[in-house]
Amino acid sequence: MTKRILLGMSGGVDSSVAALLLQEEGWQVVGVTFHLWGDGHEGEDAAKVCAQLGIEHHRVDWREPFRRQVVEPFVEGYQRGETPNPCIFCNRAIKFGRAFQLARELDCQGISTGHYARILQREGEWVLCQAVHLPKDQSYVLYQLEREQLPLVRFPLGELSKEEARELARKRGLVTYGKADSQDICFVPQGDHAAFIQEYTGLPLEEGTFVDGEGRVLGTHRGLCRYTIGQRRGLGIAWKSHLYVKALLPQENRVLLTDREEELFSAALAVPRPHWLIEPPRGPLEALVKIRYSHRPASALLHPQGDGGVLVEFAQGQRAVTKGQSAVFYQGDRVLGGGIIG
Repeated sequence: MTKRILLGMSGGVDSSVAALLLQEEGWQVVGVTFHLWGDGHEGEDAAKVCAQLGIEHHRVDWREPFRRQVVEPFVEGYQRGETPNPCIFCNRAIKFGRAFQLARELDCQGISTGHYARILQREGEWVLCQAVHLPKDQSYVLYQLEREQLPLVRFPLGELSKEEARELARKRGLVTYGKADSQDICFVPQGDHAAFIQEYTGLPLEEGTFVDGEGRVLGTHRGLCRYTIGQRRGLGIAWKSHLYVKALLPQENRVLLTDREEELFSAALAVPRPHWLIEPPRGPLEALVKIRYSHRPASALLHPQGDGGVLVEFAQGQRAVTKGQSAVFYQGDRVLGGGIIG
């Protein structure tokens, strides 16, 4: 009997090509569009592709759990002076959380998305790996998958570049082949986090002060959530040299600035609650560590702590380590785990 697989379909070219490739592998594809925010028009393109390929299509309304498990932590993180990555929350709670329950309800034996990553079997175990085409690799936002989920997950695009995926869609005549890529957080379409938070909470952003390392007031900021570590542009301060955001101080509603860029570099960071895709190490472990989605992995030593946390010690200091972002651990192309930077 042909195995059924649930494919999360946004209506974009990536999930459309994933459907095509899964079909060619012999899966009976069940396309599902998750209505997470807004009016849900994205399901229309997904339905068209499913009709083209002759596969069933479902649409589920998960706006409330998405708001509760993704949007709320995003807003609360910014209010704490952090810079959260909501895609990581979403993959954990929605796309590989609730979706697994839905897959069981739809009698599916696997689950898939259009992410650019790979799950491989090496030496008898299933491992999460980077995509072959590193510029598009999305393994960073997938580190919170559970180990027991890995044998059940397929990432058909892991061997392709974005250009190859789009060309395949064009050759096969998929209606989404020319659709533009989404560049922003799905619920912050213009990329203006501050405006979204203000609208979502219904509260004005509270102004505060810019200060230097000696506590001297340098100016007035327009709300903590407008700033992130390492930021130079958009501060609105005329100064004799470049100023950078060194720290956010939410308890005092202050933004600490420095004119010394070298002060933005950190030799270490803490991950209080790591999530592992390997057996948790008992001693120091060499790894490459990414501290944000676009960061080039840096050599580091992972030091397990007695409370279950991890101290990450870098071989060379890293610029703009930011609370709320994730530190993701790699060896070669394999994801070992990661966690929110504390």
